[in-house]
Amino acid sequence: MEMLSGGDMLVRALHDQGVEHIFGYPGGAALHIYDSIFRQKEIQHVLVRHEQSAAHAADAYTRATGKVGTVLVTSGPGATNTITGIATAYMDSIAMVVLSAQVTSEKIGEDAFQETDMVGVSRPIVKHSFVITDPAEIPEIIRKAYYIAGTGRPGPVVIDIPKDKTDPSTQFPYEFPESVKIRSYNPAVRGHSGQVKKAVQLLLEAKRPVIYAGGGVIQGNASELLTTLARKLNYPVTNTLMGLGAYPGTDKQFLGMLGMHGTFEANTAMHHSDLILAVGARFDDRVTNTPSKFCPHAKVIHVDVDPASISKTVRADVPIVGAVDSVLGEMIGLLGSSKTKVDSDAIDAWWAQIEGWRERHGLYHSNRFDTSGDKLKPQEVVQMLHKVTKGNAYVCSDVGQHQMFAAQYYLFDKPRRWINSGGLGTMGFGLPAAMGVQLAFRDDCVVCITGEGSIQMCIQELSTLTQYHLPVKIICLNNQALGMVRQWQDMQYSSRYSESLYEESLPDFVKLMEAYGHVGMKVTKREELEQKMEECFAMKDRVVFMDIAVDPGEHVYPMLIAPNGSMRDMLLSKTERT
Repeated sequence: MEMLSGGDMLVRALHDQGVEHIFGYPGGAALHIYDSIFRQKEIQHVLVRHEQSAAHAADAYTRATGKVGTVLVTSGPGATNTITGIATAYMDSIAMVVLSAQVTSEKIGEDAFQETDMVGVSRPIVKHSFVITDPAEIPEIIRKAYYIAGTGRPGPVVIDIPKDKTDPSTQFPYEFPESVKIRSYNPAVRGHSGQVKKAVQLLLEAKRPVIYAGGGVIQGNASELLTTLARKLNYPVTNTLMGLGAYPGTDKQFLGMLGMHGTFEANTAMHHSDLILAVGARFDDRVTNTPSKFCPHAKVIHVDVDPASISKTVRADVPIVGAVDSVLGEMIGLLGSSKTKVDSDAIDAWWAQIEGWRERHGLYHSNRFDTSGDKLKPQEVVQMLHKVTKGNAYVCSDVGQHQMFAAQYYLFDKPRRWINSGGLGTMGFGLPAAMGVQLAFRDDCVVCITGEGSIQMCIQELSTLTQYHLPVKIICLNNQALGMVRQWQDMQYSSRYSESLYEESLPDFVKLMEAYGHVGMKVTKREELEQKMEECFAMKDRVVFMDIAVDPGEHVYPMLIAPNGSMRDMLLSKTERT
């Protein structure tokens, strides 16, 4: 049997697990591991400029590829700098393994230099954590960590690795487990057949149904099955922010996103529905508004791999715990063999009602923003981006107004193309996320939609893009303010802009890009937008930053009226409400 040191064993186990890329940053406690990385060629390590970016890049790598992303950091501040990224992945159910180096075993608990209890600090925001106490256990722990991270409801896993457990002077027998079995962890695979039959019967009896699909459909690789089911039934489909792309955004059955900034037709259809099929969604507060007023006439079928998510916020009439691909596949089979048929007259009447809502207030049936003035609107920039990229880009977003405009106006026809921080709402996510996606898909178009606030959170990763030749395109909707904060201050604080304006402090982004060796463009006029954006995307091997001046007074609409509102209670503009 081959004998390896703990450090070599760790890197070999990662390779045997199928890891191809690691995002990380070295330091004293991790140096044995980094020396092992240096002495192999199979795994590529990407040196980020901040550990938070390593976590965001690995997170986005997972979202875009379906493979579990990997992070490697040193002890103390290196480890704690990943916390925001771990929390981002945890909130959005994204699989990730964080390898956190630690001080030597005998120093733990002594407040040693760069010592932090990483397991304790991260405990509320991880799916599971391990501490290496015996180097011989490293292969088995690596196998278990990736299995736990990527199965059931996915999530981040932390492995804390004391430096002495990777010491090159001691060696241990290496054997990578062919399979993994954990007695206390058995995630559901198939849904209960009786419950699935009940659900299908309710689907066939419905008069005003809506299919409500979330990020679990994408993470569960069930987008094709969802599309097949929806088209077989001819039922309307809406997606959560995390679920965009789970159903084709340009399809006639798609109502758009629902929730806080969802479309009028999606929110109104949900409110008036008599049946909701919720698949891989968790009824979070951005969707439900006031839970007691949520969809008062609807029965709820809730399909989720996580039993803790079912009936947590909204009571499910038919709960189904299981992997979404298995459950949807069984539903499609039962529909095909059922003697009961859909009430086509009722569904036609339901579609007529929905089309009426679309024509009145739909984002895509009428121009819901004013383009008569000189100032560019952020919505038209996103529409132009969709046109220039033909809807085929991987779009990574930061958080704020630009994120909502992108979700509303960039229509995603494929899963895993929309990469954003949903649950935690992490500013600074977009640029390192785009870095992770571009590394995975070097020949594809990867875009970061950001604002002048968010981009400065992790802007140092422009250097990483230079080092690894990652030609990300950055579209900055520059309104010279923290846009979503300013919007709320307009609405609730009589436009008292407390600490939300940058005044004259913003950098010259064009010169800044040039300093990093990239291309910078500034756009201030509507008539130059299309030409410059075409030029931007024609430079396929360069990082290009488009600094686009947009109307600072523009708000994101529709917007649910909270608190105490239902899904039909929306602001449609600064002067209209339902």
